[in-house]
Amino acid sequence: MHIQQQTLAEPVICYGMGVHSGKKVKLRILPAPVNHGIQFIRSDQPDCPKIPARFSNVIDTSLATVIGHEGCIISTIEHLMAAFSGLSIDNALVELDNYELPIMDGSAARFTEKILSAGITAQPGPKCFFVVRKPIKVEDGDKSVAVYPFDNYRITCSIDFPHPLIGQQSYTIDVSPASFSGEISGARTFGFFHEVEYMKKMGLARGGSLENAVVVGKNEIMNEGGLRFPDEFVRHKVLDCIGDFSLIGLPILGHVVANRSGHAFNHAFLEEFFRRKDAWETLTLRENSRDAETCRTGICRDRTEGRESLVRDTRSYISGALAV
Repeated sequence: MHIQQQTLAEPVICYGMGVHSGKKVKLRILPAPVNHGIQFIRSDQPDCPKIPARFSNVIDTSLATVIGHEGCIISTIEHLMAAFSGLSIDNALVELDNYELPIMDGSAARFTEKILSAGITAQPGPKCFFVVRKPIKVEDGDKSVAVYPFDNYRITCSIDFPHPLIGQQSYTIDVSPASFSGEISGARTFGFFHEVEYMKKMGLARGGSLENAVVVGKNEIMNEGGLRFPDEFVRHKVLDCIGDFSLIGLPILGHVVANRSGHAFNHAFLEEFFRRKDAWETLTLRENSRDAETCRTGICRDRTEGRESLVRDTRSYISGALAV
């Protein structure tokens, strides 16, 4: 587990098309200083402010996760946000010349590859975590999202689609750069053929194609080559969850369990999470070789004064990452 903040070693450039808008876009990911967090800016709008990637700035979740501020919007951020979270990137400035991020191949694989190629560098500031102390749960009918105390960042996601090629699927992952890169980043977004046709008739999904989404027909996967994983559908839902939950502003130490959730319900969970300040605390972590046997996940218990204390020097980090 990385206990120092991290950013990119070098800038990254991506070109592509927005899946909903169909508009071409150039995206640059720039290194950023300690406590900067993830922020977006539109280069095509000189007066556009930087928009922090926080749940309080989410303005729409109907088709994708959209953030906005002072009339400026940034759409479809969840795959890039998943790459940042999965690779343990804390600080970056994302600059784009249109309002929607490029869909790339429908997954986070190309973002992940480019960031890894650019390199990741540790920064002097300590990373701050939400440490879950009590369960938090939101539910509505058969949909639910909950988080439970756990000494790592674990996600369990379950889906249930009444389609013979999908059905019930579940996936659990302890999120780390290695597990995210190998198991989750390549899982593509998916849709049903009849829904895609309807959306296109309504002027939506203008950039969608078999090149950037898994399209499910009545009895077949319509993409040449089929699926990348037998359970690619639920893996992509895990990817979306990682991206959406990163908008809480800090990495989580806890076990998130999502059942039949989506962008809107994930956002509702984040709002409830932040309201439940009795159920978590924010902590920095540091390694302490003297007390290694007593320090689960590096939470340092300083016994030099004969008492147990947790490192809590988080004021400057929280003011930058959590201000709402």
